[in-house]
Amino acid sequence: MSTNPPPSPGQRPVPRYQRDQAHPQTPPSGAPVPQSPPPPARPQGPPPGARPQGPPPRQNPQPTPRPAQPVRAPQPDEPPTQPIPRVRATLPPPPPQPPRRPARLIEDDQPTRHIPRVVDEETTEVEQPPEDVIAAAAVVAAAEEPDEPPAKPPEEQPKETGRVVVRSIGELLITAGLVVLLFVFYEVYVTDWLSAGKQSDATVALDDRWKGQEDPQRKTQFQVGDGEGFAKIRIPKFGADYVYTVLEGTTDKILEVGPGHYKGTAFPGQPGNFAVAGHRVGKGAPFNDIDLLDPCDAIVVETSDSWFVYRMMPKSNQVKDWDKSKAADQKCQRVGTLRTTAADGGAYGKTVGQEIVLPSQSGVIAPVPNRPDAQLPSGQQASLITLTTCHPRFSARQRLIVHGVLTHQYKKDPAKPGELPPEMQES
Repeated sequence: MSTNPPPSPGQRPVPRYQRDQAHPQTPPSGAPVPQSPPPPARPQGPPPGARPQGPPPRQNPQPTPRPAQPVRAPQPDEPPTQPIPRVRATLPPPPPQPPRRPARLIEDDQPTRHIPRVVDEETTEVEQPPEDVIAAAAVVAAAEEPDEPPAKPPEEQPKETGRVVVRSIGELLITAGLVVLLFVFYEVYVTDWLSAGKQSDATVALDDRWKGQEDPQRKTQFQVGDGEGFAKIRIPKFGADYVYTVLEGTTDKILEVGPGHYKGTAFPGQPGNFAVAGHRVGKGAPFNDIDLLDPCDAIVVETSDSWFVYRMMPKSNQVKDWDKSKAADQKCQRVGTLRTTAADGGAYGKTVGQEIVLPSQSGVIAPVPNRPDAQLPSGQQASLITLTTCHPRFSARQRLIVHGVLTHQYKKDPAKPGELPPEMQES
């Protein structure tokens, strides 16, 4: 039985566990005193010859129970244990709240005003609603949209269309300009380079043929085939290096090599009209500058055994006073107008030093220029030269014509193969 005294009136009873700690019971004499448990046995190592194994698994050590403390017996004069009164925390009073404003009544006819959302500028991320909420909102918005989408403003479409049209036209013009530039470059430079090689080959072939001719009677017969060179033309006014081999024929393929002789017209030095055609732009352009020739300028033609010197006839505005003006220039002494006292000037009344005609006017290369129906005996025909080319440059709309008359003929001296006529010194 417990020997604790009963509580006094008005005092709370002490719990049993506190009474047991304050007044422990003394075990009776002869009873066994509880002993502490023995320590755990130490693990032994593997037997000899056993295969070494890894470290044993780590085991949580068992807590060692504390030995029981001896219970102190209460003293007779010790006062009884007093209970500790319960302490309650005291909270400070809440701060006073400001008076709330009364709610303002909103009339039915006034629309609800939405308050815009304020986002802190320092905030870098804004919380997004969940995906299911976004999908549901999209479905609701799609259901509320009208069946037909709103039409674009009528003024935007014409602006866009006009911009596309202007851009397309600009691209086409740029492309066309590049094509034209490439074509001009090809015609002016590439074809000149190609024709220069072909002209050089034709000149070498002509020189070899002239060196191999031994029969003097065969030299003046001009038995040549199409595309075969038979003479060389020089114009001293254009420089000492101006020399081209003249080929038989006027086809496009032949004219790419050099000047071509109109088939059926006279040969150099013969009565009639020695007519030669040549390009003015590209493909060597042998007649590019014949519009710069003036009356009495020399046109020298070389054959295998002779030199023939032609001089340009007076222009149409110089015919009337030609007899007076030619006396002032020594080289014009043998250049005449070839006109007679007839009202129309005779057979050569329409022959002048320079003229521009249409491509269809082929009478300029007739034995009597511009008089294809004239019938003159060979002894009454003048020995003329006619140069024809396109006019204006980069166009074949018209033809530029230059007429010249034969003034001198020189035989080549075999002892002086490189000798040139004196007219080649003119400039």
